[in-house]
Amino acid sequence: MSDVPHRNGPCWCGSGKKYKHCQLTHDQEDQTLNRSFRPQPILRSEQFIEGMRRSCRLAKSTLGMIEKEIKAGITTDHINELVHQFTLDNGALPATLNYHGYPKSCCTSLNEVVCHGIPSERVLEEGDIINVDVTCILDGFYGDTNKTFFVGEVSKEARRVTEIAYHCLELGIAAVKPYGHIGDIGHAIQVYAHDQGCSVVEQFVGHGISRKFHEEPQVPHFGRPGQGQVILPGMFFTIEPMINLGRKGVRILRDNWTAVTIDGQLSAQFEHTLYVSPEGVEVLTA
Repeated sequence: MSDVPHRNGPCWCGSGKKYKHCQLTHDQEDQTLNRSFRPQPILRSEQFIEGMRRSCRLAKSTLGMIEKEIKAGITTDHINELVHQFTLDNGALPATLNYHGYPKSCCTSLNEVVCHGIPSERVLEEGDIINVDVTCILDGFYGDTNKTFFVGEVSKEARRVTEIAYHCLELGIAAVKPYGHIGDIGHAIQVYAHDQGCSVVEQFVGHGISRKFHEEPQVPHFGRPGQGQVILPGMFFTIEPMINLGRKGVRILRDNWTAVTIDGQLSAQFEHTLYVSPEGVEVLTA
């Protein structure tokens, strides 16, 4: 950015605050026009970072526990019960339970369900794919991750969209660089998904996370390189691309939560929580 920002204007770092309440403390008031500005890192204590690591480790362990239980014949409600009890047994709380009225302790999204599927009496069947999305609150810190699982032997199409979704997550993570841009992440995901003949859901995005479930920055899974918010050291956020075998459009069911593909085709998703350090990126839920 080449111009000195106005004191009462939005800060160039993307925080959403006025410049005078944010980076002005780092930039001397006598700076002149056409001088380059470098965003300042977000300062985090070691205790804060370790708190996020611990919560994310628990979220990761929760999915590890669930992976051993996935099989034909169990209900998605049973998965929810396992997540709920495991979270409590480890001294944490399930973040989704009663979040804006959501009734369960995790999300279970099968086949054409893109995200926010509500656990129910639905029985897993051979050939299903199911995404389980868990978020825990441990000592005030949020850890968020999800994974798409195969139920027994699945079709070539199911395996294909799941593998593409996983690689999209890997490419998105690889695009994260301190002082890069959020658009770099979405661009890497979008280009690969489109090259594979799949679409990227645009209605739902990744998000900042730490002591709140959802905060800045928003992380779209589509975009242009070099555009969007600056990625600052000290940021915590999720990348969670939702990849559809068919069209990118989704519709929300009457429960006001469950999002399904508009054409009924399969969808898959993976998610990690990241910490951006001055040196690079740490995948906290890997």
